Amino acid sequence: MRILEMSFSPRTFCRCIRGIHFSQRRDTGIHKWDEELTDDVKHKIEKFWHGRLRKVEFEENSPKEKYYVLSMFPYPSGKLHMGHVRVYTISDAMARFHQMNNKNVIHPIGWDAFGLPAENAAIDHGVKPREWTTRNIAHMREQLKKLGCSFDWAREISTCDPAYYKWTQALFLRLYDAGLVYRKEALVNWDPVDQTVLADEQVDERGCSWRSGARVERKLLSQWFVKTTCLSKALYDGLSDPLLNNWRDIIKLQRHWIGECDGMNMEFEVEGLKVPHTLTVWTDRPESVFEASFVAVAPGSVLDRLESPGRGGPCRRLAARVRNPFAGGSLPVYVTDQVEYGEGAEARLGVPGLSRCDRQFAERQGVPAAGPATEEARGGAPRAYPSSSKLRDWLVSRQRYWGTPIPVVHCGSCRGPQPVPYRDLPVELPHSQQLSARGRSTLSEAADWLHTSCPRCGGDAVRETDTMDTFFDSSWYFLRYLDPHNLQEPFNKDLAFKMMPVDLYIGGKEHAVLHLYYARFMNHFLHSEGLVPHKEPFRQLLVQGMVKGRSFRVKGTNRYLSSDQVDHSGSTPVDKGSGLPLVVAWEKMSKSKRNGVDPEDVMGQYGIDATRLLILADVAPTSHRNWSTDTFPGILSWQRRLWLTVGNFLRVRSQMAAKNARAEQNSPDFQKEEEIMFDNRNYYVKGVTFNYQISFQLSIAISKMQGLTNSLRKATPTAVGASLQFERALACQIVMLAPMAPHFASELWSGFVSAPLRLDRSGEIQWDKGVLEQSWPRLDPAYQLDLIFKVNGVKVSSVKMAKTAFDNLTQSRALEMAATQAALQEHTRGYETVDTVFTFHPDYRAELHFVTRHAKLSSPAPE
Repeated sequence: MRILEMSFSPRTFCRCIRGIHFSQRRDTGIHKWDEELTDDVKHKIEKFWHGRLRKVEFEENSPKEKYYVLSMFPYPSGKLHMGHVRVYTISDAMARFHQMNNKNVIHPIGWDAFGLPAENAAIDHGVKPREWTTRNIAHMREQLKKLGCSFDWAREISTCDPAYYKWTQALFLRLYDAGLVYRKEALVNWDPVDQTVLADEQVDERGCSWRSGARVERKLLSQWFVKTTCLSKALYDGLSDPLLNNWRDIIKLQRHWIGECDGMNMEFEVEGLKVPHTLTVWTDRPESVFEASFVAVAPGSVLDRLESPGRGGPCRRLAARVRNPFAGGSLPVYVTDQVEYGEGAEARLGVPGLSRCDRQFAERQGVPAAGPATEEARGGAPRAYPSSSKLRDWLVSRQRYWGTPIPVVHCGSCRGPQPVPYRDLPVELPHSQQLSARGRSTLSEAADWLHTSCPRCGGDAVRETDTMDTFFDSSWYFLRYLDPHNLQEPFNKDLAFKMMPVDLYIGGKEHAVLHLYYARFMNHFLHSEGLVPHKEPFRQLLVQGMVKGRSFRVKGTNRYLSSDQVDHSGSTPVDKGSGLPLVVAWEKMSKSKRNGVDPEDVMGQYGIDATRLLILADVAPTSHRNWSTDTFPGILSWQRRLWLTVGNFLRVRSQMAAKNARAEQNSPDFQKEEEIMFDNRNYYVKGVTFNYQISFQLSIAISKMQGLTNSLRKATPTAVGASLQFERALACQIVMLAPMAPHFASELWSGFVSAPLRLDRSGEIQWDKGVLEQSWPRLDPAYQLDLIFKVNGVKVSSVKMAKTAFDNLTQSRALEMAATQAALQEHTRGYETVDTVFTFHPDYRAELHFVTRHAKLSSPAPE
């Protein structure tokens, strides 16, 4: 290994010393290297570097490879919690990592700002939802900036901004024009307190509302739906798309939600009702529609309630009939619990010729056999599409004020709802409307807003007072980020084709079913319209676990105590006031459980970057995080060791600058230490890079960086002062820390580059640039990597080779090398190779796997 030889004249030494003074200007850090790293010093560091960190801003005309990092946008509750700190620290670290890897990174942020929680909170505080939400956004924006997040604030969006929801309404109308939006009577979950419809997932196992706690009622209402089931087969099959990377168990969750599409939804028009109604029937034998004799619906179902509300009985025939355009004529409808319905289904196509259950029911009721199908009738087939038996269309109506208005009017003269013309969008929420009591929508009371003219006939009409489910707002926000100021369309198609799909999507597992399903649906639809390049919107997912706090509940009750109300002095915690025993558990942080931790308190005590490192350390991002002060000492000690390492580097380098280092560099001990440091640098660069880029195990990346710190701390003063490899390793240490702790790493780097003795002249270390402007460290061409030989899954031997050779390794070359491995030859003696598999692993390992069997088993039988 070639070592740089140096000798320093007095004049050179003076220049080096002047360099130290020059580097200590006010714009290069606080330079308190002679002080202990106290919390106060950390705060001074972060105050200095706040606003000076390199930004992550996407350059639309850059020739660099694009990389889209997206974190799920927050609901503006007004205050960050530890879950926010976790997801946005992960997001920021990944964005900065890819920027340092020469990617053109887009890292946007916005606000999921509509919804019931904001409206109820505003009512409780006596302010309007718009005012409440705007105030909360302003506060949370400053908190995220304080956290050091590298969001591109020029792309900031808010779903409650008319400039955003204008295009949400336009997408609703586009779906409407495509026949994928409809309105019909439906049985819904009704919250009598919040006075709105709830999705099934918002009702707990006791049948109570997730938010108000009220017992949910089943109510028949006219509601708006998006026909998501028509794309269910495409959405199910899309989960096998090779584009998807690292979705892990989210694939199973999505498949379970959609269900196997082993049948078809068939739509039939119902005749004889006062209001038009379409009945959707699922069947796993769509051809049976030609032999159907009747339709059965479950008691209490929509069709039952529409024709005969309040009537009971185990079985009865309705006056309504279902038109069957396949076989001609129509089918009788029976309300009955005497047939079997599919999972979650409330209607069944009765085919006595194919089902014993249907045959027995038809015989009891005297249902005549089906007539033969005619060619003329076949031409009028109902709408039918593959689906699962359990999946339902997306109910998007919400009966509250604070949401995107549905752009439809109702006219007494024209038949059916009338869509608002695109040119008249947005249909804005009324600004002057006063708040009503909690649980009541104000839209129906806004007379000036409510009454309008019909876009079709010009007559009197009223606006739709339902607003959209907030999942509709978030089903396309990742596309608006690409072009947030476009006044002519939701987003520019050319930009979408250039920048989609999202490369890395980061967020909570609680949104990995519904939100992800609706976002995938919207993207599939937009792909069918030719507006986006891929059906799937997200290439790679990083689903982070919850942050949990330790909770204390009085045994036998639901009364939670805060930690300061607990007596911790005994072997088991008890209530300080009563001495009663407590149930101690790790639960999701919440006010009700009194186990939350305010991020501002943690940052105020330990510093911003210490908080970022604490939330990333010890536990993989995908796992739940038990927040405990027991984990703090390791991170805080590591920061102190890094601080001492750079301070020591500066002192020793200042001393070495005045000496002739040639004697130290030529000694065998120095050469040995150079080789060790060379190996350590490459080993940890290889591991940390893999943990950032491939596995997302940022906690292991921290552990590996701590290992590199330990190696640096063991170096002799001679190596610290005169070793090029020590210098390179220390530079790597600081650079690899920077995405996670950008303020602290910037200060460490400002100290590192102020050293009077610089050995690297290759350009690898860009001495005149900040740490976040450095290129991510690369493995050295001479670093030795492993080719592993396996037989039937068992490692038998390995060989090392330089990275340059490793990068050009082929299966044929690996087979040549295998022939020289004595241990491998011995292990396979008497066996026949039936297959060889050559694999490059992303952590810089290559494997040549031999599948063998005993030679006697493959020899021909004797004659």
